[in-house]
Amino acid sequence: MNSRIIPIRAILTCLAFVLCLLLSTQASSRTLSKPELMLKEAEKSKRSLYRSAKAKKYRHNWVKCITLYEKVYNRYPKSNEAAWAMYLTGRMFTHLYTYSGLQSDLDKAISRFRRVGEEYHNHRLADDAQYRIGEIYYNKKGDPTQAYVEFLKVDINYPDGDMRHKARAMLDKISVVLSKKEIREAKKKKSSSPGPRSRVQAIRHWSTPHYTRVVIDLDRPVKYSSHLLNADPSHKKPRRLYVDLKNAHVPKSIDSIISIKDGLLQSARAGQNTLKTVRVVLDIESIDGYKIFHLFDPFRIVVDVRGTKKNGKSTKGSVQAKKRRPRKGVWKSKHPDADVSLARQLGLSVQRIVIDPGHGGKDPGTYLKGGIKEKNIVLKLAKVVAKKIEEKLGCEVVLTRTTDRFLSLEKRTAFANMNKADLFVSLHINAHKQPRIHGLETYYLNMATDSRAVMVAARENATSEKNISDLQTILNDLMLNTKISESNRLAHEVQKGMVVSVKGRYRNVKSLGVKQAPFYVLIGAEMPAVLIEAGFITNPTEKKRLTSKKYLDVLADGIVAGISLYIKSIEKSYAGG
Repeated sequence: MNSRIIPIRAILTCLAFVLCLLLSTQASSRTLSKPELMLKEAEKSKRSLYRSAKAKKYRHNWVKCITLYEKVYNRYPKSNEAAWAMYLTGRMFTHLYTYSGLQSDLDKAISRFRRVGEEYHNHRLADDAQYRIGEIYYNKKGDPTQAYVEFLKVDINYPDGDMRHKARAMLDKISVVLSKKEIREAKKKKSSSPGPRSRVQAIRHWSTPHYTRVVIDLDRPVKYSSHLLNADPSHKKPRRLYVDLKNAHVPKSIDSIISIKDGLLQSARAGQNTLKTVRVVLDIESIDGYKIFHLFDPFRIVVDVRGTKKNGKSTKGSVQAKKRRPRKGVWKSKHPDADVSLARQLGLSVQRIVIDPGHGGKDPGTYLKGGIKEKNIVLKLAKVVAKKIEEKLGCEVVLTRTTDRFLSLEKRTAFANMNKADLFVSLHINAHKQPRIHGLETYYLNMATDSRAVMVAARENATSEKNISDLQTILNDLMLNTKISESNRLAHEVQKGMVVSVKGRYRNVKSLGVKQAPFYVLIGAEMPAVLIEAGFITNPTEKKRLTSKKYLDVLADGIVAGISLYIKSIEKSYAGG
């Protein structure tokens, strides 16, 4: 009897197992969403392609498979599968390059990977995508300098990502060989013909009647020269400033006139002057002077023009004498200062201050797990500082941003110039790979004096240390009209104010001092300008403090105290004290 029971039990157990398996399969197929099914189909197509050496030789087979992935993120862009599909499309274009040899395939791969980082920044694949960009520049394009920048972005933007360790290893590897490679490339450039033509991607501008900034965006660095032409009444041509971009071309989409009409410039226009030269022309209405410089990552050329002087006084002095109307995001003094100093009468005192909360929008700055992001901390700090300046100093304050929105570095400086600020203060939070590093420091625009200043500038500029070195070579010309000594004085007063205030309430406070470095956000500022690094988010103690409302309040007291000391010092100087 027992011998019969055992086989029956075994059969029933097997039947139960098969039934559960069938039910599980049916249940899983029912729970698959449309984007999951589409991604599964694309994956099946890819596996089939990769198994066939013959099929991989024909481009249309690749395109067919890539199209299946593209359908996922085009139809369901908010799904989890969309990020995977976009990332895998980038991987396929990278693999396709090994058969096609086309740089355009690599460019398409980079484009897809960048989109993963921009559109799915919090997805687990975002840091992988950024790392892949670095790999392409290093292994496929043979551009270690750009590869360094891309790997640096992994370290900065994804401090908690699983690719950070590999990115740091690549940074160490590239930094060892980069200097030698730069020497070889410099020698080659002297004798070699120019590479592919750069493409003008856009022309942007911000303007007021006294200041205009025009930015020319390109897809790669170019050599350029500028010229100022007098008016030609016989041909009805106004005074003109033009910039010639060597080995470049301009697409038809922007080969048109961009109307400005702000009192300084009438318009900007880009055209193909010769087969390999693009000419960007600024038609002048009335300007006093101009500066031209370039920034990296992406490469862009910046043109700043200033208004003419009238009756021996600059336009700034005449406007300062007028009553200013508050704008959105402006704190204005409720009670005028009863004591009008000589400096105030001469238009030399501080009346308007622009506070710049760094980063914002798609650029979180330094961030850690738990939603701790630099962009949010500095915005909170900026609002506290602004309110205290209004209450204690009676100055008008304008914030470059009052919400979580992205602003380019060149737009922030233009904002300060357009608002005719008397001071410009940019707020940031520091980071370091060693958690024990902590402290407060303040920067002003100048040549970097030490390697860590270069590193901090590279991080805030989102560029390589090599590009910072290149930028320093042109700073002498840029800073002829920059208020370096005033910025130096402001930086020291603010640093002193912060340290004294924080030390009065907290222990183990370290002053890293005042330093100088070529920060993009300070270049072109027409007023004393400083950048504050208000602690290290990577240090456990300072991270806890920076997320505390009480600490930000104490820190703001220090910043305002420093600004107050600076204002008193310049008023004393001009009063002959």
